[in-house]
Amino acid sequence: MSESARILVIDDEEGIRRTVSMTLKRAGYSVDTAENGKQAIEMSEANFYNLALIDIRLPDMEGTELLTAMKETTPRMIKIILTGYPALENAVRAINKRVDGYLIKPVNTDELLRFIKENLDKQKHESEYTQQRLTQYVETRVKELQTEELDTAKTTKKE
Repeated sequence: MSESARILVIDDEEGIRRTVSMTLKRAGYSVDTAENGKQAIEMSEANFYNLALIDIRLPDMEGTELLTAMKETTPRMIKIILTGYPALENAVRAINKRVDGYLIKPVNTDELLRFIKENLDKQKHESEYTQQRLTQYVETRVKELQTEELDTAKTTKKE
């Protein structure tokens, strides 16, 4: 992305938050951290984030619960689960909650950065496409309104 993407790292382990945050900052991202779900929700309500890295086990809620809560605050945010407890049940639950990615700790730094970049590139492409479609809609709607206005003026003149 041309501008620095904003990433929220949510993990109850300070060492992981610090390490992931430093890695992402070195890669040029703007990073905030949260140590629990409640704090993450508050931060996502107050700030825009392109992407969230979410620990599956948080002290106040499961990461899969946080997926749903954050969908309400920032629906287009990319959400990636990081877990040290890989289990099929957790993966299925995350997929059903529309997670964008599921990575197992300890995650390889290069793999994490590549995965984040791929998802941010996809997000940027989708945003550009949406903007193009919105522009086309507005232009078409303006033409429709102008035509209606002309038709109304012609009808009024005939009367």
